[in-house]
Amino acid sequence: MRGRRWRVFVALMAGVLAASLAGCTDSGEQGDDSLTLGLLLPSRAVPRWEQSDKPLIEKRVKELCPECSVVYANAENDAASQRQQMNSMITRGVSALILDVVDPKALRSSVRAADREGIPVVAYDRLAEGPISGFVSFNGDQVGRLQGQDLLKGMGARADGGGIVMMNGDPSSPNAAWYENGSRSVLRDKVRILKSYSTLGWRTENAHDHMSAAISDLGPNQIDGVLAANDSIAAGVIAALKSARVSPLPPVTGQDADLDAVRRIVEGEQYMTVYKPFRLETEAAAAMAVALARGNDLDALVTRTVDSPTEQDVPAVLLRPIAVTAETIGQTLVRDGVYTIDQICTPKLRPACDRIGLTR
Repeated sequence: MRGRRWRVFVALMAGVLAASLAGCTDSGEQGDDSLTLGLLLPSRAVPRWEQSDKPLIEKRVKELCPECSVVYANAENDAASQRQQMNSMITRGVSALILDVVDPKALRSSVRAADREGIPVVAYDRLAEGPISGFVSFNGDQVGRLQGQDLLKGMGARADGGGIVMMNGDPSSPNAAWYENGSRSVLRDKVRILKSYSTLGWRTENAHDHMSAAISDLGPNQIDGVLAANDSIAAGVIAALKSARVSPLPPVTGQDADLDAVRRIVEGEQYMTVYKPFRLETEAAAAMAVALARGNDLDALVTRTVDSPTEQDVPAVLLRPIAVTAETIGQTLVRDGVYTIDQICTPKLRPACDRIGLTR
């Protein structure tokens, strides 16, 4: 195992070796005493990764550690690419890694390789397998429960025995099952699950295809609600419902509070989303990574431990998600500065915003 002195030496060579890190870019310059943190995010299919998580993590790392730089890679939902990116960062000798894993099983060997080289790994948003040093996420069971509870609320009288379609996330993601189990715990014995799909890559087009098939098989008037695992999936679901001229649209859930989803909620096309205050998650992950890069423990930073399929008692921070409907956009997303009213309320949506009290 390489020691701390070796890792610092290799970090000093980062400028020379940068060209060997395929798909990665530096976000800051290095000084003589700099540390390098690796940030690996899973895709661009979900807007939050590039628009929120990446800049917030980079900003917080720089605040906590002015001498630190961040090297970044996006896997584009490809586990093989992420494995190559992570192995390149290990070869480079980064001081710590923040990993939002595409496929935990496929990346397990890379996590082990990082451990052998003395490079701590913070699992971000999704629980990676192998010897990780920490985990930061939102409580996935609570996410699913919020989706299930609001779907029942949106269905009204049809929540008693009505029929729904479940559009779950990518089965390679450990969060997909976490969300689904939480929502099913609420929906069980209350509604009939007519169809249930896994959405590869969390992609809008895959959700659209599944929803179109469900409408064709069930008929447009048999679907009383749709449990969509996130906002990208919800976008495909709603597009398919509109193409089939389903009216009125059944309530559709979501997650991530994407701007387009918030606008759909204002317009009445999507019933809810789950807001996960990304700043809290990014700050916790940055603090963990900086502490570990400096050789410190996480005792003062974590709130609990979790077990993965391969490890027990992983130090963890699990944050609380928040349900958002049309009535609560102002007191959640606008209040927290995620979006301004002007960003949400386009000229087309201005009358709808006025109706729900979303005014300047």
